Amino acid sequence: MILRALTALLVGALFVASDAQASEPEVVCRFSDDRFVEISGITRSQVHANVLWLHNDSSYGPYIYAVDATDCTTLARIEIEGIEARDLEDIASGVDPAGRPVLWLGDIGDNRDSWPFVWIHRIREPAELVDQVVRARTYRFTYPDGSHDAEALLADPASQQLWVATKKLARGTIYALPDPLRPKQLNTATPLGQVGGLVTGGAVSPDGNRYVLRDYVNAIIYSGLPPGNEVARIDLPVQFQGEAITWTADGSALLIASERDDRLIRVPIDALALATEPEQESEPETEQVVTEETPAEVSDAESDAPWLALALGVAAIGVVLAVAEVIRRRGAR
Repeated sequence: MILRALTALLVGALFVASDAQASEPEVVCRFSDDRFVEISGITRSQVHANVLWLHNDSSYGPYIYAVDATDCTTLARIEIEGIEARDLEDIASGVDPAGRPVLWLGDIGDNRDSWPFVWIHRIREPAELVDQVVRARTYRFTYPDGSHDAEALLADPASQQLWVATKKLARGTIYALPDPLRPKQLNTATPLGQVGGLVTGGAVSPDGNRYVLRDYVNAIIYSGLPPGNEVARIDLPVQFQGEAITWTADGSALLIASERDDRLIRVPIDALALATEPEQESEPETEQVVTEETPAEVSDAESDAPWLALALGVAAIGVVLAVAEVIRRRGAR
């Protein structure tokens, strides 16, 4: 009885965090490659039709994988020579100075907020989908206000502009990286404004008119390029630890994946969100700008309600596990 009540509390706390209209997600296919232990980042290929690139989280090597977006089969493993792969968190599709398709790989995780810099790797997207070893051009960057953990990397499909969204409990910040990045110096990111809490992934739409950030519960769609304006929130299916997100090639839906979950899930986007005109030239609201001199302020109690609910949900997990352990021990006597 107690266990059921606590489980209900947890589920309710998680789902009160979203006020979006219900979407109709569907499982596209299931990954069968046992190397996909902790899927952390995913992006669409710009060279190969119906192909996605994905990678694991830290500790699983400097590899990215090409997978078939229709049946989830693995097509190639690409080893990136000469990189440390300290904490790979996201991958994005973009272009190099000559306009050629590239993959940007973000070694941007920093769970202790302690690294003096993090890395971005630029890889020419392979023309052949065969196992191979490639080299990357690596850039270092840091933040003007100290070290941050981040899991979301976004790339403009038409330029070299990149953005990173930090992962904080209640609110994060979205930063623009210098364009172009300098390979032989420490680059410094520029804060653009606030984003929600626990951001675990992001991607720019194929046409560059929108972008999405995800957390463990929602996908938040913005018009224009960062900082943009929020136009929709979409409920995401429950996942063990959802981090990976990208757009379908036609921009009509999102594709998501998770650690310890073999599903590739397609999440349709509400037509109203797709019809909203982007507002790329709009200035962010004053209270959204984050600098060292202007700390973030809470605009109203409602803005923090989702993350309070999520925190309660996390606390409930601990209680559920503790009660389950007590029951298990008593049964073992």
